[in-house]
Amino acid sequence: MNKIEILTTALEYIEENLSAEIKTEDVAEECFCSKASLEKMFRCLNHISVHDYIIRRRMTLAARMLAVKPEMNVLDVALMYGYSTNESFSRAFKKVWDCNPSEFRENPQCFELFPRCYPPTMKGDAVVMAKNVDISELYELFKTRRNCYFVCCDVEHLTPINEMGRKAGDMAILEALRRMEQEAGDEDVVFRIGGDEFTLLTNSDDVNYAESVAERIRAYNGKPIVYEGREIPLGLHIAVTKLSAEPIRYNELFEQLHNAIEEVKH
Repeated sequence: MNKIEILTTALEYIEENLSAEIKTEDVAEECFCSKASLEKMFRCLNHISVHDYIIRRRMTLAARMLAVKPEMNVLDVALMYGYSTNESFSRAFKKVWDCNPSEFRENPQCFELFPRCYPPTMKGDAVVMAKNVDISELYELFKTRRNCYFVCCDVEHLTPINEMGRKAGDMAILEALRRMEQEAGDEDVVFRIGGDEFTLLTNSDDVNYAESVAERIRAYNGKPIVYEGREIPLGLHIAVTKLSAEPIRYNELFEQLHNAIEEVKH
């Protein structure tokens, strides 16, 4: 297998086995490569280890179940994703969501914090790392809201924050999500479109409404997160945009949203 085939196989195998016991060695064996080689390629793509990606995907799916299946108790959800006790599940959940499962259920946030990643693609002789994540379940919503505005956000200076510690980067991403959720209207939808990029899809074709949401989110810029007793100022690049393509194509949607963010960064 070449690198792209290995990463594609790895991502597919992980997704198919999130409810089973799965280790990095299992993924490497499925890809017919060494654990060390897989880890190197995976970190280049996702900037985290295979193990950390598995945990984040499990906790994302677990958050979905907690939000949409109130009849399930927390232990049932824990067992579904490979945790035999409430305690072990709660520890893993809190590391990702910064709250325990019961607290999340009482005040559910956007539960697509770590959507499934795309493998890279080839462009000529170069490997192009994918910035997109899988939000195909929302595609029908995009079509019904084709005239509505998006508020796109990108975390400022995430690389130096990650260099302080991976937990610091996770806290920055989660705080960005919280700020957007806090200012979103009841019918607005927040989702992730890249490593540190989020989009809020409004249910309004009024640009003034979208701009007011953007301004409220922008008002948080500079407010710090606290990591190991250190205050780290956090800001977001924010852009308001509307899709121009008709009909809406999935890949073109990503391109337009990313382009809108890039324009406000320069």
